[in-house]
Amino acid sequence: MDDHLRPAPARASLSHGASGTSSASGTAVLTPSAAAPAPTGTTDDLTQAVEDALRLTERVLGDFLSERTTRALEVDPDCGALWSDLSTLVGGKLIRPRLTIAAYLGLGGQDGEAVAPVAAAQELLHTAMLAHDDLLDHDERRRGRPNVSGATRARLTARGVPARAVDEQAIAAGLLAGDVALASAFRLVGRAPVPAAVRVDLVDLLATSIETTVHGELLDVTSALLAPHESQPLLVAALKTADYSCRLPLVSGAVLAGAPQLSARLGEVGDALGLAFQLVDDELGVFGDPQVTGKSTLSDLREGRRTELVRLAYRYADAAGVAVLDAHVGRPDLDEDGAAAVRSVLVDSGALERTRSVAARSADRARELADTTLPGPLAEYLGRVVDSLAGRGR
Repeated sequence: MDDHLRPAPARASLSHGASGTSSASGTAVLTPSAAAPAPTGTTDDLTQAVEDALRLTERVLGDFLSERTTRALEVDPDCGALWSDLSTLVGGKLIRPRLTIAAYLGLGGQDGEAVAPVAAAQELLHTAMLAHDDLLDHDERRRGRPNVSGATRARLTARGVPARAVDEQAIAAGLLAGDVALASAFRLVGRAPVPAAVRVDLVDLLATSIETTVHGELLDVTSALLAPHESQPLLVAALKTADYSCRLPLVSGAVLAGAPQLSARLGEVGDALGLAFQLVDDELGVFGDPQVTGKSTLSDLREGRRTELVRLAYRYADAAGVAVLDAHVGRPDLDEDGAAAVRSVLVDSGALERTRSVAARSADRARELADTTLPGPLAEYLGRVVDSLAGRGR
């Protein structure tokens, strides 16, 4: 997570997490435990412990990607290039691994070797979804640089491959990269040093979340066939984003910590947090600063995405505003002047303010659910995450 998204402790962090010991190098080392004890320590202790475990997770991710890239190169250079391109998509904010780790440690887990591969799997699942989502959205850039399809296009164009063939190869690369990232998420969960029954539960959670996300993605795609006011963007957000981005990581952490009795409530926290996250993300896709977000403020409008922001604009805009939306939303050649006209309608119709209100209510629900159910340090940690994600770009 970028610095402005990382839950900041209220005071200086401890030198290592409450459940850790210091190695000779001074780096915190999480130690395994036979059974998850009741969580102890402060929110700052938990915050530091999450960061310690996240560093281990990043090493697991890096080693895994290096291993698979090396193996792919042994098959063929093009296979190696696919893995190398995919690896550039991995990383960034690491929201999903953080949530997994926070739930695990916040509910008493202490074994860094157990949680790291499971947390890493959440990031590879996210990478898979990005690869496939970019393909469906006809995007060839991610976080300000070429994604798998874009890198493939640049490489083949430089070799003089005909344009039509380049198009086909770029699409194929994006699809296949997403496929291997999905498979890799299962591989990492399968490598977790936990009892077999726990691995089965984690695999089932992963498979169920992928199925849910596919349903959300399908509804998102088919919404293009509907009038904007007939779309269901909140349902799409719940299925496509909230489930795998927040619910799955939090519930996986609870199962791993041996606290399945809290899975249902953590799932509800994840649903509310994920919805707020997606609504803010949709806002940033139109009103954000691309230099900060790494996200174009034209692509969503050019694609004519049926977001809650657009749905509400069509519902509440006057006739002149609707005419502006009809003229510009969904235009592949939309320029900044046209986007500015759309933004004015989104503001003047009250759509932006209404969307922010829905996001704020969802964020408040996530905080309330956490505060009334979870151990204090975990509840406060998740509250800080809610504040960070719901307040992006403000």
